[in-house]
Amino acid sequence: MAHAPKIDEIKIDGTKIAETASAGGVPEVPRHVAIIMDGNGRWAAARGLPRVEGHRRGVEALRKTVRAAGDMGIACLTLFSFSSENWQRPPSEVRDLMGLLRRFIRNDLAELHSSNVRVRVIGERADLDPSIRRLLEEAEDLTVNNDGLILVVAFNYGARDEIARAVRRIAEDVAGGRLRPEAVTAELIGSRLDAPDLSDPDLIIRTSGEQRLSNFLLWQAAYSELVFTPVYWPDFDGAALEAAIEEYRRRERRFGGLAAKTAAKSAVAQSAAKTGS
Repeated sequence: MAHAPKIDEIKIDGTKIAETASAGGVPEVPRHVAIIMDGNGRWAAARGLPRVEGHRRGVEALRKTVRAAGDMGIACLTLFSFSSENWQRPPSEVRDLMGLLRRFIRNDLAELHSSNVRVRVIGERADLDPSIRRLLEEAEDLTVNNDGLILVVAFNYGARDEIARAVRRIAEDVAGGRLRPEAVTAELIGSRLDAPDLSDPDLIIRTSGEQRLSNFLLWQAAYSELVFTPVYWPDFDGAALEAAIEEYRRRERRFGGLAAKTAAKSAVAQSAAKTGS
């Protein structure tokens, strides 16, 4: 898999929000891409197939996308695989999804490891079935020393819950006298999230045409570029990922200030004005 491009950190109020190419502006390849994988059920319904078939095809799309991300030089890929709200789905569908997760880890973990992919998991694990929790831990433990693509699996994940858990730990430290209230900052809250060492997503993609974040990475998405594609997740592949990245390349990322292109134009205009005076 290709290596990520040379990058520099960008921070706002001490919080790492992005990493961009050293030359400035939007890098050719976003360092961190996050995807809301949506549309499996509608893909299946449009073809007269059971929903579980849509989920099976979605796993195939996941494999293609992980390979493509590594080949493109993306450093981190976060996938919204199972939300904390998904437990409200019919029990039979939840069982099918858990079965697919088990098969994916058993069948694909060795390939991910041999491809130098490091697996990380975010989300609440306390109430998970012990067998599922062991599988997730196995994936993390086996790949912990890999230094290629970081594959972050958001499982039993909800952004509001993630933020609430982080703030609860901070509140406990304040109540216990280990932390002063005035020391609570955005940077501190960010440091208590599930993966504080990772930069925030440069690009968040949602498939199926829906245009909302659905409780995904709400804190980390503050300055992310959002791309919504009508493609259902089972049809998503390397070409669809490249199309989303091409849209990302057309954006100007400002982070509350001037974009690189806008700043450059302003500098040229100022220089021309001085020359003419």
